[in-house]
Amino acid sequence: MGKIYTVVNQKGGVGKTTTSINLGAYLGQFGQKVLLIDLDPQANATSCLGIDRHKVENGTYEVLIGAKTALECVLHNARFKISLMPSSPNLSGAEIEMIELSDREKRLKTIVQSLASSYDYILVDCPPSLGLLTLNGIIAAKDGVIIPVQCEYLALEGLGQLTQTINRIRQGLFPELSIRGVLLTMFDGRTNLSSDVMSEVQKFFQDKVFSTFIPRSIRLAEAPSFGMPISVYAPDSSGARAYRSLAMEMLTADGVKFDPGQE
Repeated sequence: MGKIYTVVNQKGGVGKTTTSINLGAYLGQFGQKVLLIDLDPQANATSCLGIDRHKVENGTYEVLIGAKTALECVLHNARFKISLMPSSPNLSGAEIEMIELSDREKRLKTIVQSLASSYDYILVDCPPSLGLLTLNGIIAAKDGVIIPVQCEYLALEGLGQLTQTINRIRQGLFPELSIRGVLLTMFDGRTNLSSDVMSEVQKFFQDKVFSTFIPRSIRLAEAPSFGMPISVYAPDSSGARAYRSLAMEMLTADGVKFDPGQE
């Protein structure tokens, strides 16, 4: 069974999609078979990998409502070394349609379990909310959630709400739910603010904070407009080096043997 991680934070603009795409791409470069599931109706992960969200006919929405099988909706990009279950604006209606379905909170869990034996890593990119779609994403996270946190004070306020949600899910639906790691993003070493936020996050989450942090990077911001992960768009940039380091940190912690020179 492959590892299943969900990238989640109800606050927008913290680097969820950037992390999902670039972590997945580097895991792929290190020889892992990776699937990214775009669970966001905005379909940013889909667009960032060069796919027109408005032309997606078979994707996450169709799988969740039972119109298509998961295998029918997976696309593979050999150049980026990552597979994708794309999203589309249709997904915005899924939360309403799923209310009438049985086990509505666990539909994605059933889907990813059917795929887990085919992949080494499955990453789920959640929308910036705590609705039914995100709940599905969290419950599907067999091996834990990854929480990107932007290095600003407002991001810290949102963390309290997210941790409360995680605790409620543990109490009611998924007692085994764990936090795989907290990832500091948009870190600017020139400011005291980034350092202060890092200290607060490390104080609260302790050993759950990844050693790797993601710096502010123009190249990271540019890559989505070209439909590429940073590993392809600007592999020598600071953002690329950071996500490469994050992939290595995860593989090492997960006990996966890999060649650091393999890319």
